[in-house]
Amino acid sequence: MTVEFTRWPDALAARYREKGYWQDLPLTEMLTRHADSDAIAVIDGERQISYRQLNQSVDNLAAALQRQGLKRGETALVQLGNIAEFYTTLFALLKIGVAPVNALFSHQRNELNAYAEQIAPAALIADRSHALFSDDAFLNAFCEQFRSVRVVLLRNDTQEHALEAAIAHPAGDFVPTPTAADEVAFFQLSGGSTGTPKLIPRTHNDYYYSIRRSNEVCRFDAQTRYLCAIPSAHNYAMSSPGALGVFLAKGTVVLAADPSPTQCFPLIEQHQVNVAALVPPAVSLWLQAIAEWGSNAQLRSLTLLQVGGARLSATLAARIPAEIGCQLQQVFGMAEGLVNYTRLDDSEEKILNTQGYPMCPDDEVWVADADGNPLPRGEVGRLMTRGPYTFRGYYKSPQHNASAFDADGFYCSGDLISIDKDGYITVEGREKDQINRGGEKIAAEEIENLLLRHESVVYAALVSMEDTLLGEKSCAYLVVKEPLRAVQVRRFLREQGIAEFKLPDRVECVDELPLTHVGKVDKKQLRQWLASRSQG
Repeated sequence: MTVEFTRWPDALAARYREKGYWQDLPLTEMLTRHADSDAIAVIDGERQISYRQLNQSVDNLAAALQRQGLKRGETALVQLGNIAEFYTTLFALLKIGVAPVNALFSHQRNELNAYAEQIAPAALIADRSHALFSDDAFLNAFCEQFRSVRVVLLRNDTQEHALEAAIAHPAGDFVPTPTAADEVAFFQLSGGSTGTPKLIPRTHNDYYYSIRRSNEVCRFDAQTRYLCAIPSAHNYAMSSPGALGVFLAKGTVVLAADPSPTQCFPLIEQHQVNVAALVPPAVSLWLQAIAEWGSNAQLRSLTLLQVGGARLSATLAARIPAEIGCQLQQVFGMAEGLVNYTRLDDSEEKILNTQGYPMCPDDEVWVADADGNPLPRGEVGRLMTRGPYTFRGYYKSPQHNASAFDADGFYCSGDLISIDKDGYITVEGREKDQINRGGEKIAAEEIENLLLRHESVVYAALVSMEDTLLGEKSCAYLVVKEPLRAVQVRRFLREQGIAEFKLPDRVECVDELPLTHVGKVDKKQLRQWLASRSQG
């Protein structure tokens, strides 16, 4: 049994193998190659875990999951935060050929149900410290609704579901059964612009290449001490080069619960961290802390700061080398595949003002107009791409795929970009109906559909508004039967079980919504209203 997905055409697959991009190795190989090493792989609070210990824990958990009847070709839903067990679980599932969806720790009932609906998981692995699993109410309802779930493991559980006990139990004569390298290894989450979060199947071959190549570009090696302060399940924190790049290079991942300066600065100093990855709002917080505390001394060991997830303004970019005192690398990537980096030896002008260029010679990237025709260099239009690590279709979404890909298999990401004469990309905005709130992606349609469930709401439109710290925030415009306060709207949405970052930052009740000539809500006009109000 294997997980269905859209494959690359045979001619391209042959080309990618010939070029050495695809090496037909399972992702677990990056760990097993260091299985006898006592070098430290992960630092999580007081715990320092060597490669030997990590590999052993992975085998133990994989064997436990196998004994519980999980089989190659099945799927799992995982929700773990920035903890060592996230990697133990990921690699254990990969070793037995079970493809996980790694939900973010900020996700709530709505998101978990949407993922389970799509993959029919055989296993659920989560954490009692998450509000949803603090008692058994949600767990019981979830297992009742999704009868496919046969195995439940929970961190911080004292009973039969204890994840820690499964990790501690010796593996015995465990034999790995990973899926073939050209099959699905796991699913990434799409930021998407539609109501249901879409899943991105990633194969061993494509993902392993993305990690290997990222390591070459970013020069990760055994001396790399990487601070993981953004959610560990994010594609950026996993593979650009992320924690998996560090494991491949035999470096050390230092885990932080969140990117706040109070959390991160002591960790950087204590463990002599030399690389960190952040989203722009966190950069602002770090700069603010340095200004308030009057010193960047704790960050002395830091040599490289990667910034991605949302557009970084040139003003903010220029402050990083000046005030944090390290090199900046801009990262512009997507969970669907394509990753762009500014290079470590690029000119200051390129590093501050662009989002880099594609990392692979076979990344094909061009800019299209609204009708799908190529635009000349320098003009702004839709990003189109395909390549050896860019997927060919969302999981079980034929309708959506028909509009997301052109006839030649180029993916349209919804980003508006321009490409300069040297091939460097500048991100100009989004075409799709999506709000990027400090690196967290909000699909407007999902929130609008939930708002319409409220008995007083007749019409709803969610739009972005500019914000100096987060880049964008969200504003909900509502046509209502009776007045609603922002606090009531947020309470209602919380009850629907959505992640906190998706709650509207502002709520406006209006008599009617402006429409375009084809009768759709004119969001451009709504955004103009907001902009003129903030200027006025």
